[in-house]
Amino acid sequence: MKKIIVVGSANTDMVVKIDKHPLPGETRLGGDFFMNAGGKGANQAVAAARLGGNVAFVAKVGNDIFGKQTLEGLTNENIDTSHVFIDDIAPSGTALIIVNAEGENSIVVASGANAKLNEKDVASISDLTDTAFILMQLETPIETISAVINAANIKGINVILNPAPAQQLSQTILEGLFLLVPNESEASILTGIQVIDLVSASKAADALLEKGVRHVIITLGKQGAFFKSVSREILIPAPIVTAIDTTAAGDTFCGALTVALTESKDWDDAIRFAVTAASISVTRMGAQSSVPYRNEIHN
Repeated sequence: MKKIIVVGSANTDMVVKIDKHPLPGETRLGGDFFMNAGGKGANQAVAAARLGGNVAFVAKVGNDIFGKQTLEGLTNENIDTSHVFIDDIAPSGTALIIVNAEGENSIVVASGANAKLNEKDVASISDLTDTAFILMQLETPIETISAVINAANIKGINVILNPAPAQQLSQTILEGLFLLVPNESEASILTGIQVIDLVSASKAADALLEKGVRHVIITLGKQGAFFKSVSREILIPAPIVTAIDTTAAGDTFCGALTVALTESKDWDDAIRFAVTAASISVTRMGAQSSVPYRNEIHN
């Protein structure tokens, strides 16, 4: 199978369960605490690998215990880590996560070495041949992301971008994308159109297509995922599940979708595969620990 290159962040997540999120200035006693491998880039790489992809990860970690644990964990997932760089000064990325009783999370990220992934580092992607897709997020410098998109476009490699955490993106970046995968809030920030239903989701997708993106998928949580291109739009509903933690659901979706597209599934089947994988992930605690394996997907 052709390779999937994931470029992005790797963090160690520190998670506390709590009944409800604290207000500003408020201290609340939480419940269980645990640490888990995370970072949107690493989460997506793990998802793609567990679901059948041939994955290489491009990232930067610190020369510390978290960085060593990250490399060990990725290697155990059969991910090519030969392009994961070690920064001797910056610490590895960390994230502080609060999960409430409804499974909703609040996340604060200290980027650390993720912010040091630079254009020289990602130039090493040229060593990775026979690549079907490059998958990225926005937890690494935007200049680095832009450099990857430019290089991929020159080589004719399709780029999928999950614009999280959301920020404004240049016309040049948007025009270089095969697929953009925001959630409702990210689509709202990118377009200025408040996405609250299918009608507004369709309008936001139109705005992104007009800016040069070739395909758009807006993930809608328990409603499923909405796809739109210049010629077609579809909604793939999500199965009904009881969510206990939504951390990495979007990352699972993106990793699964990329695998399905690499396997030449059509849009309907690819999105259905990704929605199913994400729906399983929300029934489990943690980031990478919640990602399902291929044998758990029955469509």
